[in-house]
Amino acid sequence: MALSNMDTIMDKEKQQALQVTKEIMVKFIEVGRVSPTNFAEIFPVVYQDVLRAVTSDSAAPTTAGKSNQGDQ
Repeated sequence: MALSNMDTIMDKEKQQALQVTKEIMVKFIEVGRVSPTNFAEIFPVVYQDVLRAVTSDSAAPTTAGKSNQGDQ
């Protein structure tokens, strides 16, 4: 049963990563950074970066919190 929960969590994380990647790619297309000729090359790279960010266990909030405190 625990494995099933982990699968569900991973599926949700992959869905989130895919949705965010789609939105990023739309923006890249709108500003001319991505075209139909290089879409297949860029999409997997962006997806992997987004997935890595989504699946990291709160490393970003801890880092952001420390850098904000150091700026004061």
